Amino acid sequence: MIEDKSGKHAIEYGIVPLDVMASMSGLDFVRAIFARRLPEPPIMQTVEPFGCTVESGAVVIHSVPGLRHYNPIGSVHGGYAAILLDSAMGLAVQSTLPAGTGYATLEFKISFVRGMSETSGVIRTEGRVLNAGRRVATAEARITDAGDRLLAHATTTCLVFEILKESTKG
Repeated sequence: MIEDKSGKHAIEYGIVPLDVMASMSGLDFVRAIFARRLPEPPIMQTVEPFGCTVESGAVVIHSVPGLRHYNPIGSVHGGYAAILLDSAMGLAVQSTLPAGTGYATLEFKISFVRGMSETSGVIRTEGRVLNAGRRVATAEARITDAGDRLLAHATTTCLVFEILKESTKG
């Protein structure tokens, strides 16, 4: 657990067991993570999201780039944007799935439009599902700054699959 910047409540990071995930609709699963009833994925420690919201097919994540996100050439590393864009698109897809169903990213493409720095302030990453089928889902995401300027955008294709129960493995 890590204390958030306000010191009010600790953030728990971890992996949710598959049987817990499979027992919930995708929307309920994402809501439980954002409400901190389930642990946040460990990768999110690196971007420290806050103010996350979800509705079916859409996710918004707020974050603040900092010096810890810099690359050797003195700007925010593209991996910071990739984590946010991939997470927003994937969670948007997850939010459309019925209980017992999961997804995996097959591919994603990112376009960087403007650089970010430790002075960028709060950025907004919004992911939206374009199409959610039985086997394949597509989504897009955008990162904008406080002035609503586009910083980066991405698209993804995800494989949708049934989550196997422990008793059927083997």
